[in-house]
Amino acid sequence: MSDTKTTESLHVPGAELARRLRELPPAPRDAGSVVLVVARPEVNARLTPERCALTVENGVEGDRWAQKFRAYPDAQITVMRADVGRVIGNGQPLELFGDNLVVELDLSTDNLPTGTRLRVGTAICEVTPMPHTGCGKYSARFGQEARDLTNAPEFKDWRLRGLYIRVIESGEVCPGDPIQVLSRPA
Repeated sequence: MSDTKTTESLHVPGAELARRLRELPPAPRDAGSVVLVVARPEVNARLTPERCALTVENGVEGDRWAQKFRAYPDAQITVMRADVGRVIGNGQPLELFGDNLVVELDLSTDNLPTGTRLRVGTAICEVTPMPHTGCGKYSARFGQEARDLTNAPEFKDWRLRGLYIRVIESGEVCPGDPIQVLSRPA
């Protein structure tokens, strides 16, 4: 895990981040892929398994959500766009964000409204209404300007910080697996 002094030198000013984000090519809307799977067994610890179970009961196998946060089913699994992570992370490893799934897929509210069903590997998941916003750790790792940008009006619907999903049908996932929209609410 990088310390704050190391990451501060990699923080990108907000205006430059906004420019880089606007230049990203459109992400796939209906079918993409899983780039990285991350389990967080404890605070600041990251595991990147080659294959992982996603279960209705525990979310991501080995993640601390099952031990500490089970009372919040709408916050079971965090998902982030890989290209957005690369821009904001500016060379830092994608697992540093702490999101369980890093994907190549359009996570915008327009594309994935609450209730959208996704096949993630062999699991079926659903987008929850819980907003996923940056916290103090996010600001320390990527800069306050990056955190502010994730909530800026221009980018709010992009869900730069990602979104939450919950498992509807258990299955397995690994990097390279497809992530596909099965249905969107009417």
